[in-house]
Amino acid sequence: MSAKETNSTSYFSRENLRFSISSLNYLPRWIVLAIDMGVLVAACLFSFLLFRGTGLTFIITPYWKEFIVFFLTMNVFSFWLFRTYSGIIRHSSYIDAVKLLFSQVSILVFFLLFNLLYELNFQEKAFLNTALFINTVFAFCGLFLYRIVVKRAFELYFSDNSKNKLVRTIIYGTDANAISVANALNFATPARFKVIGFVDHHNQNGSKRLLDLPILAQKKKLPALMRSIGAEGVIIADKSLTKEEQIHIVDQCLEFNYKAFTVPPITNWENQKEISQKIKNIQIEDLLERKPIVLDDKSISKQLKDKTVLITGAAGSIGSEIVRQVLTFNPKVVLMLDQAETPLHQLTLEIQQLETDTVIYSLIADVRSKKAMESVFATYRPQVVYHAAAYKHVPLMEENPAQAIVTNVKGTKNVADLSCKYGAAKFVMVSTDKAVNPSNVMGASKRIAEKYVQSLQWKHKKEETGVVTKFITTRFGNVLGSNGSVVPLFTKQIAAGGPVTITHKDIIRYFMTIPEACQLVLEAGAMGNGGEIYIFDMGKPVKIYDLARKMIKLAGFTPDVDIKIDVVGLRPGEKLYEELLNDSAKTIPTHHEKIMIAQEMEEEFEDLHQDIIELITGSDVFDNEAIVSQMKKIVPEFKSMNSTFAVLDK
Repeated sequence: MSAKETNSTSYFSRENLRFSISSLNYLPRWIVLAIDMGVLVAACLFSFLLFRGTGLTFIITPYWKEFIVFFLTMNVFSFWLFRTYSGIIRHSSYIDAVKLLFSQVSILVFFLLFNLLYELNFQEKAFLNTALFINTVFAFCGLFLYRIVVKRAFELYFSDNSKNKLVRTIIYGTDANAISVANALNFATPARFKVIGFVDHHNQNGSKRLLDLPILAQKKKLPALMRSIGAEGVIIADKSLTKEEQIHIVDQCLEFNYKAFTVPPITNWENQKEISQKIKNIQIEDLLERKPIVLDDKSISKQLKDKTVLITGAAGSIGSEIVRQVLTFNPKVVLMLDQAETPLHQLTLEIQQLETDTVIYSLIADVRSKKAMESVFATYRPQVVYHAAAYKHVPLMEENPAQAIVTNVKGTKNVADLSCKYGAAKFVMVSTDKAVNPSNVMGASKRIAEKYVQSLQWKHKKEETGVVTKFITTRFGNVLGSNGSVVPLFTKQIAAGGPVTITHKDIIRYFMTIPEACQLVLEAGAMGNGGEIYIFDMGKPVKIYDLARKMIKLAGFTPDVDIKIDVVGLRPGEKLYEELLNDSAKTIPTHHEKIMIAQEMEEEFEDLHQDIIELITGSDVFDNEAIVSQMKKIVPEFKSMNSTFAVLDK
């Protein structure tokens, strides 16, 4: 084959033709009009031949040429009147069929009246009425049929599976959302999924079809149904499913290595053509057995609107989410304070993209420095303080008790004392469930901070000093996706091919998402009157071993086959389970079903204050045993576990 022939062949190759056709957004309207005119002429010819065979004449008038021109002109006018060209041919729908039907019916009615008037004036008909009716049927069928052919041709042409293997998928649901998802996936570019059927949750439409696809009655377990039709995954599109039902579906799919996907509601779609890119694998956050949180927006807005709000630890996972949520309530000023330069800079760049009237300051400062913090309070006079700055990693703090005290205790004391001095209305402290019956230095340091904040409130109430600051503590468990938490760690280990490391097969933890935790922090801060420790309903505890297995399966691997799970033993200070209440504490319900108040014993401020001063002073010496001994004196329930400090409990 010559070079010229080779070039000619490659030019007309399927790839080049595909590129040319795909780059053509739509046919020019004059071409569509020309095709429509051809269809109308063909319909007239068929009608003429049909009636000629019966011995009848379609057009009776001798001015048949003028009549045909008039007939086609009126059709063009009806097309314009009913906007039959406003849509794109390859995206035709029943709306286009309705427009064409109205167009042709209006032509039929017009020419029936025209025929009547013609007969009154010339004592003969211009055409046969029956033939006109038959011609209208031919014309409508031809106009709509060729649109369907074009639409189907484009669908088949762009669903080429030679390059990308599509995931054979069923859609769980038969409601409007499920149908919209299926329609969108059929037009998605590039395509990811091939929809092969729908699953009816209620088993009511097993013999029917949707979009020419079968509706499958779930008479047996979903994996068995998927295996019987060769499906590889399921898209959960039924928004009427409860959380428990969704989790049950996902668990079944994971057990038999089928893929499970979720899709955003129709109202959140930005571009229907790209909806397949919005469909995502089920995330571990989606499997938390909890209901959505409903906030009392009015009370939060009353606390934050037009106020100056300080968030310490603003660059952290919790602090940054508090910043985002606080901004939705239109405060006057938001002070984002952190000592970590790079994360704070990244948060600043993110916040600058938001449209807000709030004045935002990014402050590099350390809560451990009272002088630096006093400068902030004196300059900006914050009215609401969210204190999220803390050291939180259990093993690190077990090795560095002095740093835990300086940051978690002294840092909290600095911010709390300055909130009193400069008249902040509310001080909300972010604490942890590890402060309850603490078994490690980190948890004990947070419990000491809790005690100090509470005792400060009780002192002001007892002495009636007139200080307006209300001190509120919020206590919750592990946060999914927070910096250093187990989920990002497992994700990284899975991406590296394993192994996934857990400390004990029986270890359990409470989990909630970052937005959930911060929503409850804002709600508790708004409802607090001072001195309360709010604890949050964390849902059901999660077994870390089961969490690891689920995450491996969600990533498409088989636990202990593709990805190993290694049990490495409990770390210093680590418990098998966490608690939200001390052994002697009780809870009081609030108006929010997910928030309760822990009743802790009141302590004399002076004695506690003196003990804390000794603790902070001792931290400068870096004598770990002396520091931990003083902590155990302040928090008698602090019993070290898996730690060298356990000898101090004897």
